[in-house]
Amino acid sequence: MIQPAHTKRVMIVDDEKLIADTLVLIFEQNGYEARSAYSAEEALQLIGEWHPDLAILDIILPQMNGVDLAILLKAEAPQCRVVLISGHVITDTLLHQAARDGHNFQVYPKPTPPADLLAKARDLLSESGPPPEPLPA
Repeated sequence: MIQPAHTKRVMIVDDEKLIADTLVLIFEQNGYEARSAYSAEEALQLIGEWHPDLAILDIILPQMNGVDLAILLKAEAPQCRVVLISGHVITDTLLHQAARDGHNFQVYPKPTPPADLLAKARDLLSESGPPPEPLPA
């Protein structure tokens, strides 16, 4: 288990509770402070009281989608890094629309091996690495 220099906060947003809760456990077991939200609205409420360093967002959520949530999250908490996950092809349309508006996000397919998400988290939250660059869609 690799411990980050400071305890970093990771928010998992997925309407599939089993996925969200499992990822929270995996991140906690790897030295992160992690919390889950099961909707975009719940996530927005959570960031108001708990400021995540990284948000892993499912794109297909009830009511507000994960791309719109990512855009709002970046406005509310610009220091927060964002990774999107999705198991749906329809997300391409949402991502292209966001890219036209200047928001580029990297999307991992669902299911993504937890080791890949942990590696991405380490890369994005590394204090010694270069400053983050826009992620390709």
